Amino acid sequence: MLTELLQGSDAGGFLIIRDSASYSGRHLLKSFINAALNREEAVHVLGFEASEEELKDELKGSPVQRLHFHNAYSDPLGWTDQPAFTVHQFCLEELSRLVKQTSHPKPATLVIDSLSWILRHLSPPAVCATLHQLRKRGAVRAIIALLHGDMHQRGTVGSVCHLASSVITVAPGMKGGDAVAKITKRSKSGKVVQDEDIFTINNDLTVVVQSKHSQLGPKQAETEEQEIDPTAHLTFNLRLSNKEREAKEKLALPFVFSKEKKTALLHSSPGSGRILYEPDANDDYDQEDPDDDLDV
Repeated sequence: MLTELLQGSDAGGFLIIRDSASYSGRHLLKSFINAALNREEAVHVLGFEASEEELKDELKGSPVQRLHFHNAYSDPLGWTDQPAFTVHQFCLEELSRLVKQTSHPKPATLVIDSLSWILRHLSPPAVCATLHQLRKRGAVRAIIALLHGDMHQRGTVGSVCHLASSVITVAPGMKGGDAVAKITKRSKSGKVVQDEDIFTINNDLTVVVQSKHSQLGPKQAETEEQEIDPTAHLTFNLRLSNKEREAKEKLALPFVFSKEKKTALLHSSPGSGRILYEPDANDDYDQEDPDDDLDV
């Protein structure tokens, strides 16, 4: 599935590369930029964590004339008189204006490096609203963002990832240069598909998917929670044998009525007990006032 996403199968979607301190997703982000440029797409990069020189240095050999870098690296908070791009300009109007400045006929791809920088200075609801409006109005062809998952609260990461159409969670692999990509893709119909690939990134930023494997790297495996059996170290047995289970199923509980018992109680049979009352001559019973004897 990673190869399909690199080929642009998530057009019109929102893709998140989620990394952590154990493995950086920036190289994979640059591979997506390289793949979009090779497809002759215009790419707009909001660079908060890497400079333009660093990005273009690794994109040697790619058609960088279609790459538009918006410098939020030198002055992201607008402390100077003339900042190029600040975090406070992350809104629908400003982003639409930046994308429309290019004369490319096709909708551009917006790359955010990184979304964590924006979430640290803007409220998560405002960021999610801007991303949703960009997708809904078709201002860009696709949105690709890098997210440092261990920098935010679980609720913030969950809200942003729920908005995305595809989430790639990267982790170190078993070998030194390998990495594991856990992919979750949501279709427009609501269907969710999950996959896992082992990949390497070459010097020219091409991605080689080696195989599909369920094993994680040693660093990631140590952090995985192991399932604990609560009955493992008890001094008594809570499990039933087959013979005990059959006896339990055949046991008739005292307050649980069977069908036969319910029928016997609800329908009287011949010879069952009855209470017959015959009025006595001394009974003071007034037909017109049955409750006369209750008057005080």
